[in-house]
Order: sequence, then structure tokens, then C-alpha cells
Amino acid sequence: MDEGRIDKMQKIAILRGINVSGHKKIKMVDLKQLFINLGFTDVVTYIQSGNVIFDTEVSDDTKLTQMIKGAIKEHYDFEVPVIIRCHAEIKSIIKNCPFGEVDLLKNGAKVLLSMLAQTPDAENIQCLMSYVKAPEQLVIKDKNVYLFCPNGYGNSKLSNVFIENKLKMQATTRNWKTVHKLFELSVPSSN
Repeated sequence: MDEGRIDKMQKIAILRGINVSGHKKIKMVDLKQLFINLGFTDVVTYIQSGNVIFDTEVSDDTKLTQMIKGAIKEHYDFEVPVIIRCHAEIKSIIKNCPFGEVDLLKNGAKVLLSMLAQTPDAENIQCLMSYVKAPEQLVIKDKNVYLFCPNGYGNSKLSNVFIENKLKMQATTRNWKTVHKLFELSVPSSN
């Protein structure tokens, strides 16, 4: 093994609140360039809501988060919450879905994942759980909130902002189709 070689690792940045309702606009081509300017390589974006897969030599997720948030603040003059995950974490999220195998065509937009900045405390979890009403289901595992909204996410009280407020931390939510696409796009190369 080459002692001087620094291994790159693949990461996924999930940004919250960009390109929603005309606020905090960032074109994906510009976001990709911002990541390249930060020294990241093999940068791929997915849909307009701020999903970026990239390779980096920075192993500390907290440092990565601060780098990305800082660059966005400097370039666009607004703040954006950023959650970092990796392929293995997305694989585990899918494998541990409490709702079993999800039919992506039928329920891919009704099953959602809110990714949290850290693991919430028990008191805040209990508070959030008191608002879950059937037929909706909500399960918290570590830094992930699994949500099933059979009547549609747009009709649910359990929005991203609501979850953030009750758990007292930043979160960003993606539907199950997007979670699967991030998993597919982040398959590490076999070099």
C-alpha cells in the first residue's frame, strides 16, 4: 500500500430547502460547480432539491457539512442545512425500513425518510410520537425518521418543519423513490 496515498471516499450531501417555492434558488449545474470548487471530485447531482454525490478526502462529516454550508453562504448569501450520509448508510436505511419492502410505483412518494443531524433524545421522540395519528406511521431509528403517509405527504401534519420543531434539530426529508435513487447513484466504483 502506498503510504503517501490519501483514500477518497464517496459521500452524499442532502441539502434542505433549496429550490422550494422560488426561495433559495441554486441551479444544479451551479451547485455541482460549487462542489468541484471545494475540491470534491466525481460530483453528481440528482433532481432540483439538492442531492449531491461526490468523492472527497475529508473523512469528518461535521467538517464536510461546515465546508458546504460555508461555501453556499459565501456564494449565495443564505444558509442551507446540510446532512451528510454515505452509500453504506443509505443501504442500511433501506434494509431497515420498518414498513417492509416498499412498492416504489405504488408507495414511493407515500413512504418518506427524514434524515436528522444527530440522534434525537427520548423526551423529544416521545413528544413527536404523540402527534402521530393512524393511518400514518412514524418510526425513528438512530438518525432517521421513517414516515408512511397513505393519504399523501402534502396532507400530513408531520412535515419536515414539524419534525424539526418537535425533535429540536435539523432534518431533511426525501421520498422513498429518491432514497432508492441516491442508493443507486452512490454505488462505489470497484477500482
